[in-house]
Amino acid sequence: MGRSSLKEPRQKEIVKAFYKLAKKEGLENATFAKTAELIGITPGLVIHYFETKEHLIYALVEYILDKYLLIFQVPPAAEKKDSLHDLLNAIDNIFSHKWNTLFDDGVSYSCYALSFRNKTIMKKYKLLLDTLRRQLEELIVRCVEDGALEVEDPSATADIIFIIADGAYYYLCLTDDKEEYLTKLAQYKQKAINLLNLPAAVK
Repeated sequence: MGRSSLKEPRQKEIVKAFYKLAKKEGLENATFAKTAELIGITPGLVIHYFETKEHLIYALVEYILDKYLLIFQVPPAAEKKDSLHDLLNAIDNIFSHKWNTLFDDGVSYSCYALSFRNKTIMKKYKLLLDTLRRQLEELIVRCVEDGALEVEDPSATADIIFIIADGAYYYLCLTDDKEEYLTKLAQYKQKAINLLNLPAAVK
């Protein structure tokens, strides 16, 4: 199932406002009327772009993916193109506070919960997670092609790394102990890196 895009600036503005409301009041309390009021438009204009709240949530899932994909925007290596540099920086970002702040956990999990009752949201969330995995897989494949890594199954490795990350954030969002959060996140990150069979010179 392909992704739709928010082509209209007004559509993006509405989705961002809807996200802000969902973050503040909860997804269940974010309405067309409140969204319209937040950005100074009529509810009718929201309905013009999104017929129902379900359609607005579909767009919100797309917005989540766009935000999460920012994790793969890593600074270039200092001297030359370096595939291993890009991969390790992406993993640093995945297992960092930056990843956790790209999008509000409460809104993300609320959307995810709806996937159990709504097949369209389920498909969109599956596409979101598959897209993130493919991005990481492509980085691993580049490293293998460059001779920087020896990974037999880049697809399975990327999948397991995200399984670790997904589980990590689901668990860590339950703690308010910063030291525990950072310690466990570092442990999970190291487990993910171990899957890459890094050369001894890089470890």
